[in-house]
Amino acid sequence: MPHTELTAVVFDWAGTVVDHGSFAPMGAFVRLFAGHGVTLTIEQARGPMGLPKWDHIHALMQLPAVAAQWQAMQGHAPVVADVDALYAEFTPMNAASVREHAALIDGVLPVVAELRARGLAIGSTTGYNREIMAVVAPLAAAQGWQPDNMVCAGDTRIGRPTPVAMYRCLADLAVWPPRTVVKVDDTAPGIAEGAAAGCWCVGVVASGNGVGLTAADWAALPEIVKGAHRSRVGAELRAAGAHALVDTVAELLPVLDDLQARLRAGERPAGA
Repeated sequence: MPHTELTAVVFDWAGTVVDHGSFAPMGAFVRLFAGHGVTLTIEQARGPMGLPKWDHIHALMQLPAVAAQWQAMQGHAPVVADVDALYAEFTPMNAASVREHAALIDGVLPVVAELRARGLAIGSTTGYNREIMAVVAPLAAAQGWQPDNMVCAGDTRIGRPTPVAMYRCLADLAVWPPRTVVKVDDTAPGIAEGAAAGCWCVGVVASGNGVGLTAADWAALPEIVKGAHRSRVGAELRAAGAHALVDTVAELLPVLDDLQARLRAGERPAGA
């Protein structure tokens, strides 16, 4: 079989389909560390976004400025047991914060409706664990967002940026080969998992973690500032493996049309 038709689109959650600006996890990380006497900047909190949250906390603990504060406050350098303890605290904190940041991003529902009309499966992966998604998923469903599957951090032994969660997602959806699948994500680790799996990847810029603004604040920016954000965040997503970029999912359909044409012409994602 030539496998020249797209079969599925796999979406990330926060910053891609819900929570414009990806505020829920960022705020939870800042509060988590503050509770232990460690000041975490917003930039630091957002840095590893897209990773499973245990890995995100571990990455933050490796930052010299954070490790130094931890040493001063706790009397020892950060160790794995500290990461485990912080992760246990983080899950209920993030589960609480997502309730305030679960609104769907504008344009998601009509785009997904069109994808379903085209016969595409709709999958999802996330850096959130099952406990957090037990809060997010029903809130999103009440607004009309219900993907065909959901692979969470912790569902596989290793996660982003490896392709393992994407493999689980493709198996759930019963779609193959990976080159017929498109991964849509606002973070480098999320793009990287799709690229490593051999899928087409579309990076989301304006609504995502890299910009970190509400829809209203983004809309109010001068075009020159928007352009600077697009260049900076777009470069990060391209470096992770993105084949195309959009401001939000609302712009996805023309991009999918282009990827479909490239697939029919015999082109494959790099590494596929």
